[in-house]
Amino acid sequence: METRDVAAGPRTDAPGLPSNRGRWGEDDERGTLNLITDEARARGAAEVRSGRTVSLALPIQPTPLLSGPFAPSTQDASPVQQVLVYTGSPAMATAEIMIVTNHHPRSTHLDALAHMPREGQVYPGRPLDECVTPAGARHGSTTAFADGIATRGVLLDLAADGPLPSGYAVTSRDLEAAEEREGVTLESGDALVVRCGWPMTPDPTRPMPGMSLDAVRWMHARGVSLYAGDIGDSHPPLDPACPAPLHGVGLPLLGMPLIDAAEVDELAATCAELGRYAFLLTVAPPRVHGLTGVPVNPLAVF
Repeated sequence: METRDVAAGPRTDAPGLPSNRGRWGEDDERGTLNLITDEARARGAAEVRSGRTVSLALPIQPTPLLSGPFAPSTQDASPVQQVLVYTGSPAMATAEIMIVTNHHPRSTHLDALAHMPREGQVYPGRPLDECVTPAGARHGSTTAFADGIATRGVLLDLAADGPLPSGYAVTSRDLEAAEEREGVTLESGDALVVRCGWPMTPDPTRPMPGMSLDAVRWMHARGVSLYAGDIGDSHPPLDPACPAPLHGVGLPLLGMPLIDAAEVDELAATCAELGRYAFLLTVAPPRVHGLTGVPVNPLAVF
């Protein structure tokens, strides 16, 4: 797994937003994954003591492919729709044709850097029309994940005493308070996993909590390589001036890949049972190039 040299610390763009643009070169597609050095991976591997594993992926029940004027409007849409076909080799053997909606709120998926441009540019400042075409993403795509991701993961459980309030803006103080409560310290190259106690699926009657720009600045300063959480950006936005700090700053300016819609309840229960909140986190997405996101099954290994 290739790791590129890390320049001398994070920097900030002129408008005052945190940025890694230019930090690892003008053609960089790995972003904060560059922070996962051999030492960071070894630190994660050192957390493996019992071999116990926990999945951070939501289960998905596929539905039959529905289309046309007679498709029922009451059908609950799954992230995966399928058609079963007979292959004929051997006789009566079956296979699936699947249509997968990568950026679905009920599908645990990994956002590539091209997923969210800013002011017409994809990280690290490439023009959008050069990076994303109708035929697929040419820069900042899932190609950067081909070697997989392995590093130390740290869970900061903000919902240990119950789900966060509706419309709550998570700040650096919340994240640092969780560190102190759990007796763990996030280090450069670590993956940050956050539990807020909410489902990712938006509920129009209850504004979701979410990360604030202050929290994203903290992730930048700490050297977070990857973010995963049950929620991330709030819906509707908490701050109209910066409506989606993770997707609008983290992806296009920091180059920080995001795992959306992670299932973290079992992880939180395991961490509380074992009394430790750090683990080896592995993410091995399918090697499908040129996408802006891909479903994943992250594994925490203790």
